[in-house]
This record gives sequence, structure tokens and C-alpha cells, in this order.
Amino acid sequence: MTTRPSIVWFRDDLRLADHPALHAAAEHGAPIVAVYVLDEESPGIRPLGAAAHWWLHGSLTALAESLARLGVPLVLRRGAAGPIIAELAASVDAEAVLWNRRYGGAERAVDTEIKAGLRENGVLAHSFAGSLLFEPWTISTGAGGSYSVFTPFWRACNAAPPPRQPYPAPQSLEGRSASLDSDDLASWALLPTRPDWAGGLRAAWVPGEDAAHESLTTFLRDTLPRYASERDAPAEEATSRLSPHLRWGEISPYQVWHATQQVQRTATGADAASGIRFLTELGWREFAWHVLFHAPDLATVNLRRDYDAFPWPPLDERALEAWKHGRTGFALVDAGMRELWRTGSMHNRVRMVTASFLIKNLLIDWRQGEQWFWDCLVDADSASNPFGWQWVAGSGADAAPYFRVFNPELQAKKFDPNEEYIRQNIPEWATDAYPAPLVDLGETRRAALAAYAELKRPTA
Repeated sequence: MTTRPSIVWFRDDLRLADHPALHAAAEHGAPIVAVYVLDEESPGIRPLGAAAHWWLHGSLTALAESLARLGVPLVLRRGAAGPIIAELAASVDAEAVLWNRRYGGAERAVDTEIKAGLRENGVLAHSFAGSLLFEPWTISTGAGGSYSVFTPFWRACNAAPPPRQPYPAPQSLEGRSASLDSDDLASWALLPTRPDWAGGLRAAWVPGEDAAHESLTTFLRDTLPRYASERDAPAEEATSRLSPHLRWGEISPYQVWHATQQVQRTATGADAASGIRFLTELGWREFAWHVLFHAPDLATVNLRRDYDAFPWPPLDERALEAWKHGRTGFALVDAGMRELWRTGSMHNRVRMVTASFLIKNLLIDWRQGEQWFWDCLVDADSASNPFGWQWVAGSGADAAPYFRVFNPELQAKKFDPNEEYIRQNIPEWATDAYPAPLVDLGETRRAALAAYAELKRPTA
């Protein structure tokens, strides 16, 4: 057996079970060096938001504890990944560096350069599929292009070979005997201190692989049967709460897929419909990454380039701040924005309502909202976050029609008729302390439709 170690480079896959790179290293039998690099410096890499930093600290803590139980320390480094991985490989005389793939344009460029450099220096470099059920380049239209509409995309996915079975977690590993320099996680200052605004996040979430599997088990056992009928009601606990765990790779989509399929084998009627609906939501996650893979600038550039001509008015800073802090005077919007600030998350139905209000009632560029969500969401990733914003704006893939404007008052009556969600998030609701409406919904809707109509008008 070789004594040269294998480096397993953890990224958005902070788990032990169903980790293809770790599985391959364990099967090879060489000593393992586990490393996580916080890279917010390489060209094009988007720095994480504040809420994501909070989650990352907890997830790395959990991963380090799990690896330590198997005798492998987690090496932490911060900086541009290229030179860090090259230096680490040289310092331990690594035989191989293994990782699971990323799909953003900047991340792929970093990985390609690192892979080439390692191989030039005689180090094996292998990447694996661990974060998506279907690699983006394997799903294509009949003409060989990418999909821009979800339904045919998901149909093509379901016609492809089914997702592989998850790999088991390693029962034992051999760590490298010599110690390696590692950053102290606390030195990264990922947790807020002055002030410590993360109390609501701590109350709402527990990062880590164990918590991810607890959420999946609870959802499949207790919640899945009513998922299809109640998932749009924000006051109901009818969602999986897996989004941040999937974003950080504490659980893999393969594990979620096959666990749900196992339940589906005995489900009938409404239960079966809920399972199909839930798996379709996994499909939307896949679709967002498919779109990002083919449009790496999704967070900054309209996918439909005709929207570049949209006549955004000068930015109303006062309106933007009112929206950010849940002071618009529209209860469902404000409840959602306050939930976001407090918990680092927001119910998906309410995400659409708050986004529509910013774009189509306040006429504020969707990129302003996308950036705020990026900073505040614990589950913000480079695919789903901009994908969702462009969907609401009408500029993205399979987008909502430009004339679809979510009326927050009607949405509240339909999906929160007893005001439970609103009252949970707005203590002063229905008192004199609650602000008056920021805008007139009818007037702003007409203004938005007029702006969109101008955009759609053919040029002479």
C-alpha cells in the first residue's frame, strides 16, 4: 500500500456520507489529508454573505468533529485556493488531490487551473459528481443546447439514467501522522460579535450533517404527506427545511432522492402526489444549476438580454431600506423580510411575493434584491438565488410573465388567511406603530406594466 497521502479537498460538500471524493480516497487506502479552503480571493469568486459565514462556521465545526472521530484532522486555510492547494500537495508529497465538482464559472476556472498544475507536477487530480443528480452537460436539448424551460428539462432528466445510490460514510480512515499547520476557525471571524445578530439563526437552525439527516427523517415521516397541499402556506410547518443543508452539502441530493423514493414505494393517493411534488422541487434546484452552468454571470446579467433595456428609474434608497427592514406597510412583505433578518431564511411563497414587490411595485432593479438575499440567506447559493430573482423579474429562464405581479394583500388572504405568519413576524401588526403603506399597489402595478410594455414594444 502506498504511503503517499491523498488530499481530500472539501468545498460545498461538508459531510462524510455520500462524499465521492472521500469515498475514493478511503477505498484507495492511503493516508488522508482533509482540507477546507475559504477562498474569497480568486478571480470571480463571490465572497459569502454574512448569514452564510455564520452557517459555514457551524458546519465546519461539525465536520471537523466527525473527521476527528475517525482520526483525521481538518486542515483550514484561507486565501486563493490555487497556491494553497499546490503548496499543501508539495508539503505532504501527495499522490493525489480529490474533490467533488463545482459548477459556477469562476469556480470551474479555478478548479481547471489547479488540476492542470497538479498534473504538471506529477500529482493525480480527480474530480467527482457529488452535488447534482445530473451533470449539467449531460442534459441537453435535441439540438444539443441547454434548456431554458423547466418542464422539458425535468422530463429529460427523468429519461436519463437514474441517480446512483449514495456511498456509505467511511467507518475508518487513516490520517497523516505528521501534523500540518491549520488556521484556527475562530480567527476567520465568521460569527458576528459587535453586535451579535445571530440569535435568531441559532434558534432556527443547527448546521451539520447530523442535523441534516434529522431534518430529512422528520420531514419524510411527519410532513411529506401534507407537503403538496400545505407547502404554500407560510404559517404551516410543511416544508423540508433541507435547503441550507443541501446548499452546504451536509446532505447530498442523492441521499434525499433515494430516501424519498423509498417512501414513495408504499405511498398512495395524496401521499404519492406529495412525494412527486417534493422531488420536482429537487428538479428546480438542478435546473437552476443547469442554467448557471451555461450562463455563469446569472447574478449580474439578464438571461434574456432584451431586458437590458428595461427603464429602471433612479434608485429610491428610502424605499429600498424600508423593504430590507420590513417597513413597507404591506404585512406579508414585511413579515417575510423580518423572517429573513431574524432566521436567515424565508418561506418560498413569500420570497416570490417580496421579490415581486421590490421589482414591480417599487421598480427597483432585481440585482439589488438578489444582493440583499445573498447577504441574509443561510442557503444563498450562486445558482438558486439569482435564478429565483430573474424568474420573478421576467428576465430569466422559464420566467414569470412580465405582467404577473404578486399582489401582497391578495397573497396574504389566500396563503395566510388567519394572519398567523404575519403575527409571528410583526409584533406591532394591527397597531398604530405599524407603518402606513409605502406605495399604492394599483398605481405602481400600472407603472410597472407600462414600463414592461415599453420594453416589449418593437423598435422602428
